[in-house]
Amino acid sequence: MLTTMTQAPNSRPRASLGRVLDDLGATLLDLVHGDPDRVEDIGGVVIHDPVDAPVLPRDALVLGVGVDDPERVVELLVELGQQHAAGLVLRAPVPLTPEVRAAADHARVALLGLSRGAPWAHLAAMLRSLLAEGDVGVAEPESLGGLPSGDLFAVANAIASLLDAPITIEDRSSRVLAFSGRQDEADPSRVETILGRQVPERYSRILNERGVFRDLHRTDRPIFIEPAGEGTDAFSMPRVAVAVRAGDEVLGSIWAAVPGPLSDERTEALCDAAKLVALHLLRVRAGADVQRRLRADLLSSALEGGAGGREALERLGLAGQPLLVFGVVVSDADDESGDGAASEHERQRLSDAFAMHLSAVHPRSAAALVGGVTYGLVPVSGPAEDGEERAVRIAHDFLDRVGDRHRPVLGIGPVAHDLAGLAFSRASADRALRVLRGGRGERRVARLSDIQVEAMMLELRDMVAARGDKPTGALAKLMEYDRQHNSFLVQTLQAWLDAFGDVIAAAEALYVHPNTFRYRLRRVAEVGEINLGDPEARFVAMLQLRVLAPPTA
Repeated sequence: MLTTMTQAPNSRPRASLGRVLDDLGATLLDLVHGDPDRVEDIGGVVIHDPVDAPVLPRDALVLGVGVDDPERVVELLVELGQQHAAGLVLRAPVPLTPEVRAAADHARVALLGLSRGAPWAHLAAMLRSLLAEGDVGVAEPESLGGLPSGDLFAVANAIASLLDAPITIEDRSSRVLAFSGRQDEADPSRVETILGRQVPERYSRILNERGVFRDLHRTDRPIFIEPAGEGTDAFSMPRVAVAVRAGDEVLGSIWAAVPGPLSDERTEALCDAAKLVALHLLRVRAGADVQRRLRADLLSSALEGGAGGREALERLGLAGQPLLVFGVVVSDADDESGDGAASEHERQRLSDAFAMHLSAVHPRSAAALVGGVTYGLVPVSGPAEDGEERAVRIAHDFLDRVGDRHRPVLGIGPVAHDLAGLAFSRASADRALRVLRGGRGERRVARLSDIQVEAMMLELRDMVAARGDKPTGALAKLMEYDRQHNSFLVQTLQAWLDAFGDVIAAAEALYVHPNTFRYRLRRVAEVGEINLGDPEARFVAMLQLRVLAPPTA
């Protein structure tokens, strides 16, 4: 699989490898071999998977997950040189044999090492934050406080220089948004936090028990935190922290690892820095909201297939190629909460997760939340059948990663070759989603071809409900008899039809003795005046039970 963050046309320049090493070096990345300044701007970040052929933007930074054999490293370097990659990240220690060194020189690809213990997913997220376009809708980069708008790593380094201490910028959940250099000067707990991109739970528990978070959120002044005792669950250096606020809302916090309390001048500098960080965080939030709305509008226009569909596909970079349509939504049971705001937030989180997952599949995929459903578009290469099979694998991989918390379901439309096909594929995905959301069993991924009969039955129910049709004939007689005598003739008929006439299986399904079931079945034929040996009569009864009759208990 491949995950790529490519540079949009007319956007401001991306960071160079040198910039990446300045911001993420020492703690996460080390330059092992090569010239980091050969390429001015990184064109994207790609996670390499040997199963799928790489699709690389020019000057890509490739994450070589699981590549550690020197011979395989040489082969990969040759491939990356042919595609003009900028760098290759391998898990440290990098096997820098003479052959590897020569291959890197020939390919003109820099080799970087990822620190042991640092997850690849966290590195990819950090790179996404570092390389993401910081401004929306402007030709030139804006600045806040003399620093590029939204560039939290530059802000972190500036604050570290003012305080002469390594710092982190964290959100309300203690996730690390950015960090400064010189983290090696702090204690092991800080390094663990950087590697995990999250304050470890045991440290958060210590701080919470000491009332640090309570005090932090109650004041706009920095607070001083003494070291937390001894042992593996301790942090040995004091901390100074200040909340980052926008009015009454706490956006996050700044944490500095310091040898002792700050001077008055540095305390005021930290207070001023918190105000600046708030502006940058708000700018990042605003930019993300605008990008989401723009992507959702473009995706909606493309899926509708109208006059603006072609232009929307061109702006998404998906014009002129076959496309797969995914639909993702939470199941009905999990979407019926009383808190509408919470449900919308969870839908957006699921949408963001799916967009990230698709970016790992193809560098030019697109996903957005449209009307409560997250739709995704993925280009297809090769036969349509292979594309749909791959889509099923992609869907199952996503479900394996997000787990069962909200039980999302995924519908997959057929491969679309034009705008009309795209609208049909979206409609097919919607039909599959409807079946999955209200269906029985554990099925959570489906193509229309997998559930076409169930979809047709749902649509037939809609049609008869709209016309106000009621049961007639044998079924009407049985339902009336059950109502008057509190009997189970409709249930008996349905169980017998479901079991294809197998009395033993039908009796077991209703937890009654076979002789009792046979007696009820004779009553069905007598009361309903139905010939159960007639195939047409059986078909009519089965269709009425599926479409007209209320579900039996």
